[in-house]
This record gives sequence, C-alpha cells and structure tokens, in this order.
Amino acid sequence: MLTRDFDYHLPQELIAQEPITPRDASRLLVVHRDSGQLEHRIFRDIVAYLRPGDVLVVNETRVIPARVQAVKVPTGGKVELLLLARRDDLRWEALVKGRRVNVGQRLALRREDGEPGLQGTVIEVTPAGGRLIAFDEPVEPHLRHVGAVPLPPYIHTPLADAERYQTVYARQEGSVAAPTAGLHFTPELIQKISDLGVTWERVLLHIGLDTFRPVHEERVEEHAIHSEYCQLTADTAERITRAKAEGRRVIAVGTTVVRVLESAAQGVDAGVKPWDGPTELFIYPGYQFRAVDALITNFHLPRSSLLMLVSALAGRELMLKAYREATAERYRFYSFGDSMLIL
Repeated sequence: MLTRDFDYHLPQELIAQEPITPRDASRLLVVHRDSGQLEHRIFRDIVAYLRPGDVLVVNETRVIPARVQAVKVPTGGKVELLLLARRDDLRWEALVKGRRVNVGQRLALRREDGEPGLQGTVIEVTPAGGRLIAFDEPVEPHLRHVGAVPLPPYIHTPLADAERYQTVYARQEGSVAAPTAGLHFTPELIQKISDLGVTWERVLLHIGLDTFRPVHEERVEEHAIHSEYCQLTADTAERITRAKAEGRRVIAVGTTVVRVLESAAQGVDAGVKPWDGPTELFIYPGYQFRAVDALITNFHLPRSSLLMLVSALAGRELMLKAYREATAERYRFYSFGDSMLIL
C-alpha cells in the first residue's frame, strides 16, 4: 500500500487558525459508510444521529504547557524545549531548539521573571534526534510558571484563551496536543446527549507530536508508528464489553480513543480488556475493527497515520471523496477546524 494514495490537495486558507465560537457551531460532515451518502450539518445536530444506549467514549487527557524556554548552564545560551513524553518521574523526552545541546549539558528553565529555575541534564540523544533530559525534581509543578501550551506548527495565530485548546472534559495532564475531535463539545451539548439516553465513558491517551507528522516511507507498511501511553480501567472495560454484547454502538470521540479501544480489544474474544501502558497499534486499510462502531473526528493532514486510520474505518475512496467534498464546501481543516461523523 503506497503512502501517496493518502495524499490530497488542501488550499492553505482552509487551515483553521482560530477556534470557532461557540464550540458546537462548527460544521459537521456526516459520512454514511453503508450508502456512501454525505450530509452537511452543524456539530450540535449530532444528536439527530445518536440513539439511546449508544456509548460515547472520550479521551480525558489535558494538554500541558510543554513549550519551555531554558538556558545553558553556565554559559546562558538560549534553548527552547518542547517536552514530548514523560519517561518517569524525572526524565522527559524533548525536542530541543538551540546550538550544540550535547549529552551532559546542564539546562535551567527560565522563570517568568527571566531568572533560571529548575535544572536538568541531557543524558541521551534519542533516535529521532531529540534529547532525553533528567530533571533534578519533577518538572510538572514548574510548567505553569515557565511553560506555554504548544500549538501545532500549522497554526500561526496566537491563542487568546489557552482553554480553547482543551476539551471541556479534560482532566489528566500529559499531552502535548489536544484530542481535537472533542473540542466541539459544550457542557450543554453533553447534557443534551446524556438526556437522550447516551452514556459516556472516559479513557486516557497522552498525545505526542508524532500524531500529526506525515508518513515519509514510500510504503505504508514500512512506517513505524509512534508509541503513546494509554489507559482503560477495568470498570470502563467491563461496561464497554457489556455494551458490545448487547449490540449497542460504541462511538469513539477521536482517533486517540480508537487507538485505546482497539489496543484493548486485541487478544480477547469479545469486547475490550483493561489497559495501562504504551500502545504501538498502527491502523490502516485492511485492519478489522473489533471495538469501534462509529467515529467522530476532525480532518487530518495528508499522508498522516490518522488519515490512514479513518480510511481503514470508512474506506479510502469514500474518505477521499469526503475530503474533496469538504474542500469544495470550504470546510475548516485540522485542529481548530470542522468535524466529521463516520457512521
């Protein structure tokens, strides 16, 4: 399977630079897999496609202020860190922007007053060219004072309210990017859906920046998918397994939820099992879904593993048809863009 088969043309002006207000006023492209029909709606209209007994599964991860300014110790040379993944209490994998940041280099985070703060040591160069940094103490309590929320590189407009890059149900800090399919929900819409008899379940997957990167290998099968930490509790697994057994739909809110549920469905006869750890599951066309029946998702970058995932669910031709339709209808794309419901 060739990576170029998941390419498409997108005019730059369709890349959304700011979130829409209110959140649920974004557009919704409804994709019917059985008929190939496409419908144009507003996101709050999603209630028309839900039914009592459905299970909506959301990712409760919260974006951390992972972009941090630092200085070299003792020279004071400026360095920018983008924390990508927590290895343990003290060690973080990070992208580093700065000259000659070698193994053994001491770094100090720059506080709000410009003075050096918490220090750490570069202990390893990662295979992807990043750095593994061992901080002198846990960095998380310091981030609110020294860090900024990192927006994807295709967003160039500063965000006036950092909470708009968080879902309204975000709880557990750990992501460097938002699970953007959930950005469209408001508390009022969540209540309206609940009143319909739809149940909500929460899982966790901390998102790294590799999520957004294009696949560079010529053949899809040669791509090594990024590893991300995810969690699905025993109680949640039991309720989702029961829903599957009863024939109720399990609807994933976002591709990150798909990765959690499908990882937890591997190796079991039916339903899902509890999960607490990394997943490297790579979903592309040919994959047989075991847990997910429908998907709410945003529009993804060309040649990305996420576009391959949604193509596995809906079929590549139908998905590319939907993207052409969305482009022709001037939908807004990517993180702050419009949404799609795949039924």
